[in-house]
Amino acid sequence: MRLSLGISTCPNDTFIYEALIHGLENSPFEWDVHFADVQTLNEMVRRGELDVAKVSAQVYPKIEADYICLGCGGAIGYGCGPLLLSSESQEFNPELPVTLPGSETTAALLYRFWHSRTQSVPLSVNYALFDQVYRSLREKSAPQGVVIHEHRFTWKRDGLYLLQDLGAFWEENTGTPIPLGIAVARRTLGSTVIEKVEAEIRSSLRVAQNRPEMVTPFIDEKAQIDDPEVMKSHIRMFVNDFSESVGERGRASLEHLWRLVKSE
Repeated sequence: MRLSLGISTCPNDTFIYEALIHGLENSPFEWDVHFADVQTLNEMVRRGELDVAKVSAQVYPKIEADYICLGCGGAIGYGCGPLLLSSESQEFNPELPVTLPGSETTAALLYRFWHSRTQSVPLSVNYALFDQVYRSLREKSAPQGVVIHEHRFTWKRDGLYLLQDLGAFWEENTGTPIPLGIAVARRTLGSTVIEKVEAEIRSSLRVAQNRPEMVTPFIDEKAQIDDPEVMKSHIRMFVNDFSESVGERGRASLEHLWRLVKSE
């Protein structure tokens, strides 16, 4: 059976899905793979263009009529949230705009969650692809921005300032892990196929976990940064027990996030 799959080029996604993409033994599937940033993946799924995809957790209420949230393959965890950074100052300036990595990303929602509880001024935001957000901060063409993925590990090296760990704020205020991303599958595939997709993702993850090398040439080729140690840190942070099974704690965090989305 041939299915389309959409994931990002980030090391946690390529780590989990590499074996699946290259072909697992006795797999019932062949995969047409689309690599894109998470905002683009969100938009593709909203248009119904992918059978299986890794998307922002916060987009799910907008697609749940057509897609089901899988119990594996996502990104949920502790201490792994997006960071609000400044290129200029160690203090947040409410009069300056904040650049966010896409309007429908979980990072954007977590920023709005923080802003609504700590600031009295209206939101002032711009949007860009996640790598462009970081580039604009480094070049000082954007004063403040929210960064995700590999750039979570390089901001000190690049002379930026941490204003707020948005994931830590979420944890402190909700008591749940941070629900960043989820894997979804088209409902019309049917329960039998969807169960096989979940099994395939878990098998792919186990292959990755049992490899002698964490960072493979495939992961290195796709990553937006060329530092293997950063890639390893990225994988260790975002690939965890929730990647194999969302479980009760993960589900509670997702439900909390989805209620927030529906209330906005």
